Amino acid sequence: MRLINGPAQIFLSSIRMSGAFSKRRLHASAGFFYFIDDKFFIDFPDEKLMKNKETINGVRHGRPVFYSFKDEISDLFWVIPISSQTQKFKAIYQKKIKNGKPCDTIVFGQVLGADKVFLIQNMHPISPTYITDTYMDSRNAPVRIDRRLEAELKTKSKKVLKLYRSGYSGLIFPDVLKIEQAILSS
Repeated sequence: MRLINGPAQIFLSSIRMSGAFSKRRLHASAGFFYFIDDKFFIDFPDEKLMKNKETINGVRHGRPVFYSFKDEISDLFWVIPISSQTQKFKAIYQKKIKNGKPCDTIVFGQVLGADKVFLIQNMHPISPTYITDTYMDSRNAPVRIDRRLEAELKTKSKKVLKLYRSGYSGLIFPDVLKIEQAILSS
């Protein structure tokens, strides 16, 4: 394991895959946070996906972290990126609300005691073969969120996905239906 220093110290699990299609697979479960292999962004190029941050001096920054949920329709895992830029997204959220529009694409909550924003607008499907690590806390336990926030994320992400599938394409930025079809056909 290696320690990443930041606002909240975290451990990355020692489960490392040598590549996205390694014979060793990380078991993915809904309700956990994961890191995604760079190969995903090569195999599914979309400029609106929130890509991994650069490696600096040989050290991977481990951002963004993605919260996972299972879609019952496609039976695929979907991931929602989280961000610490809460002020930026509060302004966007408040502008939408002020204009009388609902905003189910941005959700605020706490992760490891720190304020975060869950960007449903940037969610996408994923195959477990592209998951490299589980987001771990300082006790080496998988990071979880409280049940109320988890329920809100499930409700809003499923609502947004249903609307997106019925033609409201502006709700999610990446072309997630194209990615979904490619994953399902592989």
